[in-house]
Amino acid sequence: MVSEGAPERPAAVTHPDLAGLVAVQLRSGDGPIPAALERGEPVDSADLLREQRWPAYRAMALDSGVRSSVTIPFRRSGLTVTLSLYSFRPGALEDAPHGPARALGDLAVTCLVRDRSYRAALTELDQLGAALRTRPVVDQACGIVMHVLGCDAEAAFGVLRRVSQATQRKLSDVASAVVDKRGRGLERELVSLSN
Repeated sequence: MVSEGAPERPAAVTHPDLAGLVAVQLRSGDGPIPAALERGEPVDSADLLREQRWPAYRAMALDSGVRSSVTIPFRRSGLTVTLSLYSFRPGALEDAPHGPARALGDLAVTCLVRDRSYRAALTELDQLGAALRTRPVVDQACGIVMHVLGCDAEAAFGVLRRVSQATQRKLSDVASAVVDKRGRGLERELVSLSN
């Protein structure tokens, strides 16, 4: 299960009977997954038949034939991944937090963090590209506003920004409109916005 502090927590299971075990824990807020998220360390139950914690989870697990379980949390960069293992035999998962399950969990959280970073970088790259493409039009519009108002570049940019905010239009759209009209007919409006 993946947790980023958002209400939705995507989970994947390898057997359809196990999906209910995740759902009952998320619904009740009680079970190995919530306990592992809270503690930040593995939570296990060597024998669910003798377990006294988590009554709803315990009942569903036993109905599914599960006798023991372990949930291991992995935290990195604001992301938490929990890996839960289940066994039909009691005491079968004692060493699970230290073996291949640890390596699998580490790999999963590392890949998810890298994917999130990659997607954030792509979004930033798109935004920077858009800003670079619109920059010449904004500069032209600033030049027109500077000419009409007799002000400096900073003041001209401030006027364009105020128009953008007041009309709830993108700055680049406002700048395009100023450039298209070459400032004609905008003199009074620009003067009023410069004050």
